[in-house]
Amino acid sequence: MTTSPARLRKAVLPVAGLGTRVLPGTKTTPKELLNVVDRPILSYIVEEAREAGIEHIVFVTGRAKQAIEDYFDHQIELEAQLAAKGKTEILAAMNAELATAGEMSFTRQMQPKGLGHAVWCARDIIGHEPFAVILPDVIVDSRPGALKQLADLYAEVGGNVIGVEAVPESETHKYGIVDPSDRDGRRLAMKGMVEKPKQGTAPSNMSISGRYILQPEIFDLLETQESGAGGEIQLTDAMDRLMKTQTFTAYEYEGVTHDCGDKIGLLRANVALALKRPDLGEATRAAITALL
Repeated sequence: MTTSPARLRKAVLPVAGLGTRVLPGTKTTPKELLNVVDRPILSYIVEEAREAGIEHIVFVTGRAKQAIEDYFDHQIELEAQLAAKGKTEILAAMNAELATAGEMSFTRQMQPKGLGHAVWCARDIIGHEPFAVILPDVIVDSRPGALKQLADLYAEVGGNVIGVEAVPESETHKYGIVDPSDRDGRRLAMKGMVEKPKQGTAPSNMSISGRYILQPEIFDLLETQESGAGGEIQLTDAMDRLMKTQTFTAYEYEGVTHDCGDKIGLLRANVALALKRPDLGEATRAAITALL
């Protein structure tokens, strides 16, 4: 008798980063709240999580990130003014993003020790169940969302599922790269992974792109994980250790990835998503054409 994988209910969003690649814009505003068209980056991420069936989102925050928690709370005076002025569409859009009771938790990463450490900080809230990790500065433009694609695969194969995308061979040293043993369509069985390999040494050109579904045993490994690339506790290193006892499947999801933690990536995301908007696309195209 085959046992179905445990249901995926929770997600970790590590939002403690300083956003140094997009300074000075992030000096007083968390990078996750920088706008893409007319919504903060984090709005797209939470929407993706909810579409994938996530019921509880754990934000791992840092200093000066209170605005993230406030964004998903009521703004009483603003809501009252919008209602009084009859701006019901804007009010409805705002209210749709509010956290439901118990949907969101916030915990602090006290020191900037890397992504692996940030995920470990959520261990007591996640408990002993599978969970997703979503990098909050990476928007994937896709239907269905990237995490939904991974969640559907997880429901079928269980284990650990990692979202990947192809990058040029010349760029592999910038990413975590998977080492596949076999491929079936968009699925890749994995035998290893490496964080930011030296140029010319990458086992493939499939980069880990900010979407993960992990089993809770990763927390025990993160607790003892030594510092890796960049002097930080790398999630990739702990996953590579977990692979010795659990299966990992990489999935090349369908969609266009926008790295909004980078100035040009943020600009591209604004242009690309504005062009797709029925209410803004034509005007956006005209404005860009005029500039060119």
